[in-house]
Amino acid sequence: MNAFSAINGGPGAVSMAVASGRVQLVTLRERSLDLARWRVLWIVAAFAFLALIAVMRISYLGMNGAEARATTLADALLPPRGEITDRNGVPMARAFPAYALWFNPKALGEDGEPLVRAPEEVAAKLGEIFPDLDQAKVARQLAAGKQGYLRRRLLPEEANRVQEIGELALEIPMEEDRHYPQGKMAAHVLGYVAADGSGRVGMEQVLDEHLSNPDTRGTPVALSIDVRVQGALEDELRRGMKLTQAQGGAGIVLDVDTGEVLALASLPEFDPNKIDKDGQSLMFNRVTNQVYELGSTFKPLSVAAAIDAGVVRDLGKRYDASPVKVGRFSIKDSHAMGPDLNVVETLIHSSNTTTARIADELGPERLRRYMIDMGMNERPHIELPAKGFPIWPGEKWPRLRSMTVSYGHGIAVTPLHLASAYAAMVNGGVWRPATLHKLGAGEAPKGRRVFKASTSSRMRQMLRATAIYGTGRNADAPGYRVGGKTGSAEKPGGKGGYRRTALVSTFAAAFPMDRPRYVVIAMLDEPRGTLASSYQRTAAWNAAPIVGRLVPRIGPLIGVRPDDTRDIDISAIKPLIPGAME
Repeated sequence: MNAFSAINGGPGAVSMAVASGRVQLVTLRERSLDLARWRVLWIVAAFAFLALIAVMRISYLGMNGAEARATTLADALLPPRGEITDRNGVPMARAFPAYALWFNPKALGEDGEPLVRAPEEVAAKLGEIFPDLDQAKVARQLAAGKQGYLRRRLLPEEANRVQEIGELALEIPMEEDRHYPQGKMAAHVLGYVAADGSGRVGMEQVLDEHLSNPDTRGTPVALSIDVRVQGALEDELRRGMKLTQAQGGAGIVLDVDTGEVLALASLPEFDPNKIDKDGQSLMFNRVTNQVYELGSTFKPLSVAAAIDAGVVRDLGKRYDASPVKVGRFSIKDSHAMGPDLNVVETLIHSSNTTTARIADELGPERLRRYMIDMGMNERPHIELPAKGFPIWPGEKWPRLRSMTVSYGHGIAVTPLHLASAYAAMVNGGVWRPATLHKLGAGEAPKGRRVFKASTSSRMRQMLRATAIYGTGRNADAPGYRVGGKTGSAEKPGGKGGYRRTALVSTFAAAFPMDRPRYVVIAMLDEPRGTLASSYQRTAAWNAAPIVGRLVPRIGPLIGVRPDDTRDIDISAIKPLIPGAME
């Protein structure tokens, strides 16, 4: 029965079939689990492989890349280059992210054509965006496949228009840019930053380490410059140049008690935001690097030396005003001034002959010593790298050389030399070096004494009288008590001698003369006689008016307000000035 049942598919056969099915299900389940495990392992292995590649790449860059950089939050927040400000915190130079236009001829591969359109067509489209672009030059660069900058500074809207051209080879990288918010203002003071990131020419070069060092670049550097005074000085110098068709101009405003430079201008100027060949040709600084024979502006310095040395004790003493003959040379005045002049008249009328005779009494050695004390024998003292060396007469001055130096010939210095010397002459007699750094209270250098305080007091009277009654009348701004001296010197010729048609016209001034605070120098290089200057080329008609317009503009800005109720007392010398007592 059992056997029959088994053979014919009884209950026993059913049980065996069920058991066999369960075994097969278990086997399939194990195989599925094994497959899942392998898949997980493969995925883990793939991720591990990718992680290993990433680690190897990082290690490679760490060993072969640039030097490690700080990644602190403080470092990330620092500007790439420090900021320069004026004395009141107004930014004059700062760094910020900017776009550039770069031509990459390999943008579509080594063998692909860099441009879809013709180079001339691409250049024309760029010219529509940048009207000042040299399209011919850009077209040549594109045609030659020469990679490089097409433009260093782009506005965001300009960058968008470049992208709309649709040329992949026109790339717009983001770079760190040096920007000068005041444009061309104070260009010779600031200088610029070259493509390699280093400062050039001005304070950018002087302060390069401070501005680029991570430890110091976060602190702005305050200069002594006041942008309000700087702007006014440049504006008036530019106006004076245009009115007289001069080829150049220079000016400086100097604090007589500290040596701080509030403004320094050399015209024509360059644009530090756009350095090109034309800009490089204008980088020469007329104030600190170019030396000139500054003519009659030296006469007060020579008279001060004679008074200080005790050679001139009586300002009323008469000096022969006829030509001075020394060997085969003769010193003359530009026009007849009478048979004789006293010391005050010598400065008021700007006489070469009587100044030469005063210097002759002083003697070459003593005059030379005073000039040395005023720094006339060395490069000007200021932080700028470009500083001209004076044309100095040497160790032993013959009699004639001493006479010519006394009225500003035979010696050539920078306008900055003259400014520092005038500061010493009017501030009580102490010479101090000029500086472009803002100084705090008590930080002014002690300086060195050149003149007695009594000498300085007497010179203030005579400079004021010159502005009231003499050649400086066009500089006498009402209420500001200006004092100063003109200087009109012929420029040396190429083969010796002087060019009678080429003058350097200078006015050296200080104000207010009852308590001098600032020296102002205005100089024009080769002005012409025009209708604006009454067809005269001398400083009384072109440089002096610049000071006369400038002082009222800057006075209230720097703490000197006009006051018609006060002035320096010149009653002691008025009797020596014909017509002054009327």
